[in-house]
Order: sequence, then structure tokens, then C-alpha cells
Amino acid sequence: FTKCCQETGLLMVVKCRQENTALKDCLVGYYSDPSFYEECKAEYLKQREEYRATGIKKKRQKLTPNV
Repeated sequence: FTKCCQETGLLMVVKCRQENTALKDCLVGYYSDPSFYEECKAEYLKQREEYRATGIKKKRQKLTPNV
């Protein structure tokens, strides 16, 4: 989806519909998976606990351009 948008420019709304639909379908699969939800929740709670103990925020992970 990202590559399509970068190549297309302003017409991405029209030309990248198929890629956008595929991306949404993939994300819905993850969001509706209870085990993935629990994994994300556990990671968040761990980071929150570390922050409360140290007061130092953990740097956010930088996404790769193909994501």
C-alpha cells in the first residue's frame, strides 16, 4: 500500500483501492485475534511499568518503509 501511494501521488485514493482493501483485511485479522490482543496488552503494560519505575520513556520503534 505504501509503495502504491508513493508512486501514485494524489491519485492514490482512486488507484490504490485494491491495496488499501488488502491492508484493511490484514489488519482486521490481527485486531480480531484474541491472542494478538493479549500479546500487545502485555507489552504495553510492561512498558508502562518500566516507565513508572524509571520515569524514562522507551524510544519508539521506527517502522521500515515497506510496512
